[in-house]
Amino acid sequence: MTDKFQLNRNAFDHLVLITDDGQVHENVSPVRAFPIQAPDNGISMVLQDGQEVAWIDKLTDLPEQIRSLIDAELAGREFMPEIQKIERISSYATPCTWYVKTDRGDTAFVLKGEEDIRRIGQASILISDNHGIHFLIRDMYEIDKYSRKVLDRFL
Repeated sequence: MTDKFQLNRNAFDHLVLITDDGQVHENVSPVRAFPIQAPDNGISMVLQDGQEVAWIDKLTDLPEQIRSLIDAELAGREFMPEIQKIERISSYATPCTWYVKTDRGDTAFVLKGEEDIRRIGQASILISDNHGIHFLIRDMYEIDKYSRKVLDRFL
């Protein structure tokens, strides 16, 4: 069940959560329970020490003002570009450089080893580059033919 609460920003631009019974929690952060499989479901509002002060079943159930504050906070904390297309790779042997189109623009990254490509669920793939940045392919069955061929060689 979603807790009833109010959410706003203080003078320091931190999120402040006020529960239905009037408790004020300064500097709360949203944390996704299932960031890849269900990013809009299961959001925990936590304090800096990790204590949960509210639970959100679905972001879509929230009023627009609260939802936009949470979305903005998550966007500022999370960085996981979604690969839309693999343009080319330098080699099928690792380490190799991948040139990709993402939802945040074109980029290149170095794949250190095949162990840095992990399946998440039935269709999603998580790729870690040599700097620890995670790239997501949400559905490997909907990506273009060349990209799928590259993935098949590494999986």
